[in-house]
Amino acid sequence: MTDFIYLASQSPRRRQLLEQWGVRCELLLPDAEEDVESLEAVLPGEAPTTYVRRVTALKLEASLARLKRRRLPSAPVLCADTTVALGRRILGKPADEAEAARMLADLAGRQHRVLTAVAVGKPGARGDRTWLALCTSRVTFEPLSAAQIRRYVATGEPMGKAGAYGIQGRAGLWVSHISGSYSGIMGLPAHETAQVLHAAGVRLI
Repeated sequence: MTDFIYLASQSPRRRQLLEQWGVRCELLLPDAEEDVESLEAVLPGEAPTTYVRRVTALKLEASLARLKRRRLPSAPVLCADTTVALGRRILGKPADEAEAARMLADLAGRQHRVLTAVAVGKPGARGDRTWLALCTSRVTFEPLSAAQIRRYVATGEPMGKAGAYGIQGRAGLWVSHISGSYSGIMGLPAHETAQVLHAAGVRLI
């Protein structure tokens, strides 16, 4: 058993959640020459569930290779990916403020899904072992006016977030109902994360 992992994510929220759960982690971030953004490209006709699983598995594969390349001490590596889905439509991170506003207008007054896949890889002499779990939550936004959306986009909060919002921030004021995992909507589902970490031999409560 171990109580230490590598976190291959630039999300401060994921690191904060792990620390709240008592998991010691060290960041394992990409090298400058790694093209991480290309891993998140959506394939034609790809379903949201398939997409989030595939991207998380690719991130984990790249992270395990990074660990070996740097010759770091062996420990489990955790990766995750979150996407927002409106039907079969995948709402990733907005490219600019205009796209963020369009996404929020589409989400207003409707229910959408937040899909977060979490994966852990454990390097070994006989090959890497990996575990992956998927969390699906449903979020309902109240109707929003164009002025509300404009003011929110102006805060800068939507940028860099799937679906152009963060539930832990100001957009949480618009959420009339959720079904599922609140931490999963933030980017790291507690129960599923505990399952894959335990399977990898990480000591939890």
